[in-house]
Amino acid sequence: MTAEVLTFGCRLNAYESEVMRSLAADATDTVVVNTCAVTAEAERQAKQTIRRLAREKPGTAIVVTGCAAQIDPASWAALPGVTRVLGNEDKLKPESWAVGAGSAVSDIMAAKETAPHMVTEFAGRARAFVQVQQGCDHRCTFCIIPFGRGPNRSVPIGVAVSQVRALVEAGFQEIVLTGVDIASYGPDLPGSPSLGQLARRLLALVPDLPRLRLSSIDPAAIDEDLWRLIGEEPRLMPHLHLSLQAGSDLILKRMKRRHLTADAFAAIERARSLRPGIAIGADLIAGFPTETDALFQETLDFVEAADMPFLHVFPYSERPGTPAARMPAVAKPLRRERAARLREAGARAAERFLAGHVGRHIALLTESDDAGHSEHFAPVRLVAAAEPGRVIAARVTGSTGSMLLAEAA
Repeated sequence: MTAEVLTFGCRLNAYESEVMRSLAADATDTVVVNTCAVTAEAERQAKQTIRRLAREKPGTAIVVTGCAAQIDPASWAALPGVTRVLGNEDKLKPESWAVGAGSAVSDIMAAKETAPHMVTEFAGRARAFVQVQQGCDHRCTFCIIPFGRGPNRSVPIGVAVSQVRALVEAGFQEIVLTGVDIASYGPDLPGSPSLGQLARRLLALVPDLPRLRLSSIDPAAIDEDLWRLIGEEPRLMPHLHLSLQAGSDLILKRMKRRHLTADAFAAIERARSLRPGIAIGADLIAGFPTETDALFQETLDFVEAADMPFLHVFPYSERPGTPAARMPAVAKPLRRERAARLREAGARAAERFLAGHVGRHIALLTESDDAGHSEHFAPVRLVAAAEPGRVIAARVTGSTGSMLLAEAA
């Protein structure tokens, strides 16, 4: 029996967990905990899980890896039951999973290798993730991830094409391009290809790929090739998830983001003009240090005006060592209250967006026998069972406000 892998955090972690599941095929009686460092809550949940595993599965080897382990390995090694801590570079090396490999804490260092291990299985998933980029060269004041992932590094186009082709041959109908900052793809490669050029080559060289989707992307760095694909390529899904973080120019400057609210609005409007009906999502942080009621209202007004149906909202979480952690803090109850108000605004936008699909035909990727996601990444519940892992035509019969109801067409 292969190792059990528990994943916290982003889609890149989900991809890397599948790499480790493949590499650790011979690591019996082992649980791998792939941690996230984005928020204190993500770390708390992972530590709680490790303590529970130590109680419920005594004698099981617990291997901890991921960004939180990369940044502070000693604290994770001290948890009960933990036998090894692997850095983000080492966790993807076959030799790290050889029988008898490793000491209690591996050498934790910034990752230098880029080419990913070939993965053709994603446990329990109908869509597959492909890592095209690692690390980040930007230093947003709230973010600890560059310390866990290192500098920006891009996967060569040929390697990404081979991975996508193998996944399509394995039966996957949808591929999601993922990384830490995928809009920064390419400057370290010969010819400096852009993310749009990568996507165009993938679609051209893997003609049997039905659906290509992007993970979160910086609105300040969408290149012209990608804009053309958004407008012209039906296999690129009509769904754009933007790394916005705030809707207040002053807060964006204090976050050291690369865009202002006008830039974000322009990106959203351009996307909607090129692909009418495109679904827009966004990451937002509520209660960033120095955020007054008036500044929060600017973000709330932005969210209402932009009418984005798919929001990921997080109360601000201090990350030790980041500049924002030294700024005047907003009280935690107020952060949670503001996050709730943003989520409510997003829920209203989602309800309107989903209601607009009632009576329409959609292309549904079935992820179980009765549920999946549309091309717009809207959650869908089927009234009758269908084969999982397929793209089927369906007609939307209703909406609950948070998901579509549909029947196979």
